[in-house]
Amino acid sequence: MSKLPFMKMHGTGNRILVVDNRTADVQPPSAVKLRQLCDTATGPGFDQLMWLMKSDSEESVAAYRVFNTDGSEVEQCGNGLRCLAWLIARDGQRAFSFESPAGIMPARVDASGVIAVSMGAPRFSPAEIPFIADEESLRYRLTVDDDSVDVSALSMGNPHVVVDVDDIALAPIERLGTRLESHPRFPQKANVGFAHYGARDHIALRVFERGVGETLACGTGACAAVVSGIRRELLDEDVTVTVPGGELMVSWRGDDAWLSGQVTLDDEGIIDL
Repeated sequence: MSKLPFMKMHGTGNRILVVDNRTADVQPPSAVKLRQLCDTATGPGFDQLMWLMKSDSEESVAAYRVFNTDGSEVEQCGNGLRCLAWLIARDGQRAFSFESPAGIMPARVDASGVIAVSMGAPRFSPAEIPFIADEESLRYRLTVDDDSVDVSALSMGNPHVVVDVDDIALAPIERLGTRLESHPRFPQKANVGFAHYGARDHIALRVFERGVGETLACGTGACAAVVSGIRRELLDEDVTVTVPGGELMVSWRGDDAWLSGQVTLDDEGIIDL
């Protein structure tokens, strides 16, 4: 069996398990093993696993892969990336980049411990999300059962759909979350955000994550909701996002979206894979 260092962390309540494979050459766990590890009855428990590896790129301090609780591999995890940045900053570095499935991701850590990571430029072309549509639009109408739902669709390195709601507490997470996640117009499924746009500098958000379910926070989901609001002229460029696990800050000025917030270390040790 392979034993590797691990850290269990959370970024605004989003449970992240970081496994450090930089000095070894171990293959990621199987889907069956991932499901065991994510369950607190049989493992440390997590919403996403960040598999940290040595990078072949001179631009990056490390590379990573991202796995969900159902064993699926996904392209990006904003809160997980902030946890990786915390790990690197513990060695004294303050500005660096990671190699990810979605490209090179810069990160920086200020003296107060706030971690900011670039989530890359949002993509709106249906082919790049991917999303089935005849042409790009700010909003799309999707049929869900017998209802029609107006949504935004975009990619933050992974596919997102954003639904506007009047009251975040009454957001139809259970009724629409799984249906929109696996809607036939999203061939790779989608993360589903339910956003209340209450002011130009603040939104409230709940996210049903692809392959996970509702989580306390979703970094790429926060970016997607803010970008959607800015494009529709509902928001300014710097926005506080209240999620069930706390608060995140998202900034977008038309190029890369930046995600900022704190990270908490819960546990660390050696994990037997």
